[in-house]
Order: sequence, then structure tokens, then C-alpha cells
Amino acid sequence: MSATVITITSGKGGVGKTTTTAAFGAALALRGKRVCLVDFDVGLRNLDLVLGIEKRVVYDFLHVANGQAKLQQALIRDKRIENLHVLATSQTHEKDALTLEGVNRVMAQLREEFDYILCDSPAGIEHGAMMALYHADHAIVVCNPEVSSIRDADRILGFISAKSRRAEEGREPVREHLLVTRFDQERVRSGEMVGLGDIQDILSAELLGVVPESKAVLKASNAGVPASLDEETDAGRAYRDAVSRFLGEVRQPVRLPSMAPVRHVLEASAEPRGFLRRLFRFA
Repeated sequence: MSATVITITSGKGGVGKTTTTAAFGAALALRGKRVCLVDFDVGLRNLDLVLGIEKRVVYDFLHVANGQAKLQQALIRDKRIENLHVLATSQTHEKDALTLEGVNRVMAQLREEFDYILCDSPAGIEHGAMMALYHADHAIVVCNPEVSSIRDADRILGFISAKSRRAEEGREPVREHLLVTRFDQERVRSGEMVGLGDIQDILSAELLGVVPESKAVLKASNAGVPASLDEETDAGRAYRDAVSRFLGEVRQPVRLPSMAPVRHVLEASAEPRGFLRRLFRFA
């Protein structure tokens, strides 16, 4: 059976997209799914660092896309989770080095090997991002509870619906999900961050999860360990819960790390409801 492609994207950089790709993919693999994480961010290549496999990269995505190496030579199996693999990208090429023909060939091979392919997209609407979004069956838009991040996420959602292969072929549209990272309930109360209700009003995407602001996430990334592997942290549990919700195992509303229902956060928010709509002229 052909794999499901999930593109992890954002409009703004630095929101935790690569961390999310690693954590979400690891949690999926722990469910027994065959998972491959693919780095589309040519020239930067951070996914291998977050997973702690940077020293094991010999061949990369571009080598396979250009016919210089076979897929099995470039795939790196995670030593902690047997059914988790990574396809790193190049640090030495320009971002437009990816060609549609080469990417199509690699993705076709990956679809036959795995249950899920997670594409770590560059931020914004650059060449690599459009390549990653083109193949998506699902898109997880990562954003922080900040006005600029939400605005840029809204723009990305527009591109998802228009630029995907599914749209081109007239098929069922890409399913859009929202993952809010670096959430701090106290800062929402004080008006420094945007409340979840306003974020959902603007983006109108299915809320998959809320990952709290946590030093554990940075610590995990620096150690080359997916944040979802630590069940003792709020962030680790939040990523696992997001995967459970994605797989349909959990149907109740998203809860915050404090276990307070979302509606409690909305009631406690210092921001008046609908202010973002006015800001974005959506009212």
C-alpha cells in the first residue's frame, strides 16, 4: 500500500518545525508504523542534527534524486526505533537544486517502502517548500501564538490548497492540521500571546495539538533525541497526544499540558475575542 505523505510546514522560521518533524515521526514509529523523515531544507539540513545522526550521513536526498546513489544507500535507520528512517538533504547545494522530476522519482520509491513519509519543509514559500507541499496528503502547519507567525501560517494554508498535486489532479484536497508550539498559558492571560480560539478562528484548520514552551524541547534537540521519546515531559506527552489524535485514537478536544480544557484558556485570555480578525481585516 502506498504511503501517506505528511508535510510539516510553517510560514515563519524558528517555530519548531524540524523539532516537530522528528518528534511526530518518532511517535508514529513507536506505534509500529514504518516511517521515513525527509529533509527538504537544502543548504541548511538540520533534521539530522535534531535526530543525532549527522555523522552517519554519506549520501543524501540530492544524490538519490540525481541518480548518484540508490535510495537504500542514503536512508539512515534510527538506532533507537527500528522502523524509523531518515533521508537527509545536502548542505552544499543551492535551494533550487531540487527538480520536480528528481523529487517525484524519490517520493515514488519512498511511497512503496513506508507507511508514512514526513517532509520537513523549509519555512515560507521558497522552492523547497513548494516541492514538499506538492506531494502532501496531509499538511501540519506549525505556528507559535504570535501575530506574525499566525499571519504567515495563514498564507501557507492558501498555498496548500492551491499548489498541491491533489489540487492539480482534482482529487480530494490536502487535509490541513494545526500544531501550536511554544504555548505559555500565563503569557496568554497577560496578553503577551494569542489565545487558541483566535488562532483557530483565523486559520480554520483542525487543531492537532498544543506543545508548551519547555526547556525540555531544546534539551532534547541539542542531545539529538526526538522530544516525544520522553514521556515525563509536558512537551513529550503533547507530541504523543498529537499523533494519537492524528491516528484517530483520541477524539476528545485538545487539552493543554496543565490538563485545563481549551475553553478555560479562552475565558482566561486577556485578549478580546475577534481582535485578530480585526487586525487581519477578516471581520
